[in-house]
Amino acid sequence: MQLGVGAVAVAALLLFYAIPGWVSSPSNVRNIVLSPLFWPNALAILTALIGLSLIATAWRQPSEPAPAPDVDDRGAAMLRLAGAAVVMVLTFLALPRLGLVWTAMLTFVALALLVRTKHPVWALASAVVVPLVLYLFFAKVAGVAIPQGLFVRLP
Repeated sequence: MQLGVGAVAVAALLLFYAIPGWVSSPSNVRNIVLSPLFWPNALAILTALIGLSLIATAWRQPSEPAPAPDVDDRGAAMLRLAGAAVVMVLTFLALPRLGLVWTAMLTFVALALLVRTKHPVWALASAVVVPLVLYLFFAKVAGVAIPQGLFVRLP
């Protein structure tokens, strides 16, 4: 419940104060998707919708919370946390060499393996498809330059 209320409050702050006050947009933008206001507003609205769904879920839950599971393997959890830090550093180092798209694919796969996802096939498919679709949209439709690597360049 608290997380949902917090998400709605942050979304309201963004929609009514931060975005109108600090994000400027020229009046002659022909394509709304290319407007600097579009994506911040879209993310704020999605944050509000997720917050509202968290609040609705909390109302449907029983008033007595379920007991938290006892985690005995804290060592493995700390290793996964350290592994996530290593993946972040490697991502930072790989970006100039491999480019944004390939690095995003490898990072997604590494993190999916690190958290031991229950759906490895979907994770692998998403790791390939999502960066490629985003690249195609931004590079071909929106005309935004996507950082390419030194070794492999996308068309």
